[in-house]
Amino acid sequence: MQIGIAAHSGEYTEKMRKNAKELVSGIKEKCKNPVLILGGYWGLMKEVVDQAVSLDIPVVLVLPIENESSNIPEKVIKINSGMEYRARSVPLVRSSDILIALGGEAGTHIEILMAYAMGKPVYILIDTGYSTDKLKEAYPEYLDNRKATKVTYVKTVDELLNKLCCGERKEEGRIIDVG
Repeated sequence: MQIGIAAHSGEYTEKMRKNAKELVSGIKEKCKNPVLILGGYWGLMKEVVDQAVSLDIPVVLVLPIENESSNIPEKVIKINSGMEYRARSVPLVRSSDILIALGGEAGTHIEILMAYAMGKPVYILIDTGYSTDKLKEAYPEYLDNRKATKVTYVKTVDELLNKLCCGERKEEGRIIDVG
C-alpha cells in the first residue's frame, strides 16, 4: 500500500514529533508492505522520513523545484519533480492509495482536497493546533455534495492506525488490503 502523508512543513511541537514517530512505527507493525510518499524533507515531514528510514520502510519524496537539493538520506527515493510546491502535490496524491494528514496549513489542505477529489480515502489527525483541525467543523464527513469519499477524522495516532490498518477498504471497484 502506498501511503501519502501530508504534514506541516514548518515548526512543530514535541507532541507532533511524537505523533509522527508513533504513526510510522504503527504502520510498520500493522500494515502490509507500506511505502510512504511525502512532498519534502523538512518540518514534520523530516520526522516521518527519518523514522521510516530507521525502520526500513520504503520512502519516496516528490520534491518541489524550490527545494530539490535537500540533504536527503541515501535510502530514500528522491523524485525531482520540476514543479513548484503546490503542483508537486499532484503526483504525490495520485501515486498514493490513501492520504494521511498529520496536521498542517494551506499545503496540507491542498493535498487533502486533491485526495478527496480523486476519491482516495483521507484520514486527518485533529487536535494538532494547525488549521486542518477546523476542517471537521466545516465538513464532518464529506468535503462537498459529490461525496467522493468519506473523510475520517481521528484524535489519536492509535485511533488512526486502528481505522487504517484493520480490514479492507473498497476503492474504485477493487479491494485494497490495508491490514
